[in-house]
Amino acid sequence: MDLSDLIEPSAILPALKANSKKQVLQLLAEKAAERTGLPEREIFETILQREKLGSTGVGNGIAIPHGKLPGIKQITGVFARLETPVEFDSLDDLPVDLVFLLLAPEGAGADHLKALSRIARVLRDADTTAKIRGTRDAAAIHTFLSEAPASNAA
Repeated sequence: MDLSDLIEPSAILPALKANSKKQVLQLLAEKAAERTGLPEREIFETILQREKLGSTGVGNGIAIPHGKLPGIKQITGVFARLETPVEFDSLDDLPVDLVFLLLAPEGAGADHLKALSRIARVLRDADTTAKIRGTRDAAAIHTFLSEAPASNAA
């Protein structure tokens, strides 16, 4: 599974300004609503409920909020590079500046997990994250996400 299957350049927010975890999730839900046609509130509530189970801040400044929604047709991603890192209750207690929101259909069990795993592998690559942190260009970020090293391929 290639990340370019999950996210389009227009779903990348290369310099998002937000002051809190909740605001980050709200802005990502807004962008996801544009992409999917689903109500922003429904997306926001779904990812907020998932966060209540445990933070999706996986460490090294990265968070992968996710949720399953009725009515969504395919697994869809929205990516944000934050202007200023925000507290995210991450596993390593470090603030987050790279956020990949993943939304999946309710019945997307294994595919949802494969997508999460692929995102985590790509964002675990220090070279990839350094390149992403070094640009404010959505197309460049899309390329970095899509062309992560083959050794990390799913």
